Amino acid sequence: MKKDNLYLFTLLAISIIVFVLGYFAMRYMLNESTSQILLIQIESSKREAKELAGLISTQLDNGIDRQTVINNFQKNIEGTHLESGFVCMLDWSGVEICHPDPQKIGNKNNPDVSYTRALDSEINPEEFYDLISNKKQNNPKNDTSIGYTNSQIIYLYPVKDSDWIMAAHANLDIIEERLKGLRLNFLLIYLLSSSVISLLALLMVRILGSYYEKALELKNEKLAEEVLNLSKLNSDLYHLKNQLNKTDEKDEKNMEDDDNGKIKNRLLTYSKDKLISVRVDEIAFINTENSLTTITCLDGQKHSSNSSLDELIGSLDSLYFFRANRQFIISVKGIYEIFRYGNNQLKIKLNPASSKTIVISKNKVAEFKKWLNY
Repeated sequence: MKKDNLYLFTLLAISIIVFVLGYFAMRYMLNESTSQILLIQIESSKREAKELAGLISTQLDNGIDRQTVINNFQKNIEGTHLESGFVCMLDWSGVEICHPDPQKIGNKNNPDVSYTRALDSEINPEEFYDLISNKKQNNPKNDTSIGYTNSQIIYLYPVKDSDWIMAAHANLDIIEERLKGLRLNFLLIYLLSSSVISLLALLMVRILGSYYEKALELKNEKLAEEVLNLSKLNSDLYHLKNQLNKTDEKDEKNMEDDDNGKIKNRLLTYSKDKLISVRVDEIAFINTENSLTTITCLDGQKHSSNSSLDELIGSLDSLYFFRANRQFIISVKGIYEIFRYGNNQLKIKLNPASSKTIVISKNKVAEFKKWLNY
């Protein structure tokens, strides 16, 4: 249950981040795409108006009469008002001379209602977008003076050597429909991509989580095995102490080995100016530091010895004592607890405590376990 909740919260967190970032990215891309579309529409209208103005000017220069030019131009543009942009021709008073809708010919454009601009002024994409967004305010439905209710003049270009003007219109309804389609496509892509990214991210989290869960399970299994081994070591230590305590209750003669008297029951030590004989079964541990050998008893008393650890270990009962490392000989009675340490090593806690950490290296762990299990 906890794992399911974790995945649920992970999905929610990833989804929130992806959807928020994706939303701002979508808005930016949508604005840029809208600007590009409107800029293309503006440039296309300008180019068409200039080209047609140049064509009509050429016809006039070639001696073709004005009415023939008007008739030919009207025939070419009829019906183009259904496109996103079209061109019509006005005279300088604003009266329609040619228009894609023949019924609008002769109508006069009202500069206060249309978006007619000065000849030397051009519309930019931001103004164009504002025009589309506010088309109802700029172009009331009850006003028919423009010539085509759903269009606006966005560019004017004069015909050379005449009193005619090319007017480039933008069909706002059609352009708005295209922009709505663009927004819808961006929204669908945003929702689809954000959902897919969130689900894929969750899938990757689950895959990686499963991998680390398996690794953690293996680690826990090893740890449990090590805990069992440590429990066994400490159990062996407890049984060995009990066994040695029973042995201590017997005569000292029964404590001697068959090693021709090499195993000592007492060690001769000194404390300050006094020579002291210490019973071997009262020793907790022996350590050496700076060439000085110190014997620490179970009651915490410390004595010095002139013998090295190598000399002492040879005269001590291996049932009681173990050479932990170069600095320490430990007595089974002095071991308080055994811990796992580092990589396949053991840490020994003594009682009384030692000022130095006592570590059984991995090369001696097997020997130590065998000693405890003697």
